[in-house]
Amino acid sequence: MIRITPHIAVDERELTLSFVRSSGPGGQNVNKVATAVELRFDAANSPSLPPEVRNRLIRIAGRRATNEGVLIIEARRFRTQEKNRRDAYERFTELLKKAAAEPVKRRKTKPTAQSKKKRISGKKLRGRVKELRKSVSAATD
Repeated sequence: MIRITPHIAVDERELTLSFVRSSGPGGQNVNKVATAVELRFDAANSPSLPPEVRNRLIRIAGRRATNEGVLIIEARRFRTQEKNRRDAYERFTELLKKAAAEPVKRRKTKPTAQSKKKRISGKKLRGRVKELRKSVSAATD
């Protein structure tokens, strides 16, 4: 079990790991050994996640989620399978923690009396500056 929050835990059997060949550094080894990790998690059908967390996860995942709601995380930063596997698990848990955090609702506020006065005085000052820019003949008309 991968514990995300005190109330949410994902069973490791819901995750599918596959190893593929990685691009990048590794010399001749890069062509022989499959070190990149592809972690798949069917978020849309997961019994471990509450519906609101599931929806937020798919929305936050963006391009990492397929149309069917399968989350795909590719880890290929390191040269070893073990480090890439650990990296994939860490990124998966971070994404789930972000989705589990309930967004704070915005509270509407009104401008204070002082901020209104400051705004008006700034507008009046700006108007006076523009008034002084006029030519003398235009000001007397």
